[in-house]
Amino acid sequence: MKIGTTAHTVRQQKKKKVFEGFNMPISFFKRFSDKQKEDFYREFSTLIKSGVDFNQALEILTSQQKSDFIKTIYKAINTDVVRGKSLYQAIKDHKYFSPYEYHSIKIGEDTRRLPDIFDELKTFFSRKIKMKRQIVSVLAYPIFVLIITFAVLYFMLNFVVPMFASVFQQFGKDLPEITQFVVNVSNNFNVILVVALGVVLSIFVGHKLLKDTIKYKSITSNMLLKLPYFGSLVKKIYLARFCQSFGLLLSAKTPLIDAIELTEKMISFYPLKNALSLTRKDILKGETFADSLKKHAFFTPKLISLTAIGEQINELGPMYDGLANQYNEEVEHSTKMIGTILEPIMIVLIGGIVGFIMIAMYSPIFNLSKVIQN
Repeated sequence: MKIGTTAHTVRQQKKKKVFEGFNMPISFFKRFSDKQKEDFYREFSTLIKSGVDFNQALEILTSQQKSDFIKTIYKAINTDVVRGKSLYQAIKDHKYFSPYEYHSIKIGEDTRRLPDIFDELKTFFSRKIKMKRQIVSVLAYPIFVLIITFAVLYFMLNFVVPMFASVFQQFGKDLPEITQFVVNVSNNFNVILVVALGVVLSIFVGHKLLKDTIKYKSITSNMLLKLPYFGSLVKKIYLARFCQSFGLLLSAKTPLIDAIELTEKMISFYPLKNALSLTRKDILKGETFADSLKKHAFFTPKLISLTAIGEQINELGPMYDGLANQYNEEVEHSTKMIGTILEPIMIVLIGGIVGFIMIAMYSPIFNLSKVIQN
């Protein structure tokens, strides 16, 4: 009886492994969206403020979810917490959470201000979602128009322009240079498309292979910061995160060196991360916080001057809380301005493409009328 039971168990385990193998590719494409994270932190904060412990809060959140994938994440976190892990460690062990999130939660646990941290994370994802929606709403119409424009262009070049080219050849006339250029592009469209896809694929693979190297991080992040307007926006976003986390740590009476070190772990953007690392070393050598910040171009003059004042009056925490609010407001305003800036640029771009097509199409027609008149 035992032998039969054992054999049956082995077969069941093999079947389970096979099905798990088939499920792996499916779970690979699933993700914990920003909206789901916003709801997670909002509801978790509400439950904790009402006096519910972590275990019960996670069970309630799990029961509310319709997605089996999200339920699996919540159950795994709850299991780790019940086994004695801190919430920070339980969340860190899951790839669906970023360093910014689990280090923020660690700060909340260390300072006993976890509900406040959840509220800030909820606000962070709310702003991130709002920014994405604004960008999508700004780009949706121009991208749609561009697609239609290129589709019409491809049709015209492959079916209409060749007819005019053959007519000109009958009259012994060559196509105008601008039309000939467009025809050449059309004739080599497939080659151009393959080359373009190859370049994109090479960039993607190269990014995956080099994204963890310091030199690659330094080069790409500095290039990003030099982009007109968008570089300034990225800088403000990370300064807002820095001030928000750093101000929270200082308000909780965390020592300055420890606060810088924890904030450095939370930040993934290399220029800021490197600047904080060097700043911490300078402070250990005896320099003031404000003087060490002056050595790095990433920090704005406003931030440096307010840091100096905060050091003098021993009010760095409130200073950085105020700076975080200011930078968040500037990020929100800059995000709204993206639409104002991109819309005329896209209109000019689309107008230029359409104008180029019109000139390329009508130029041979005008020349043909002259040939017929002669």
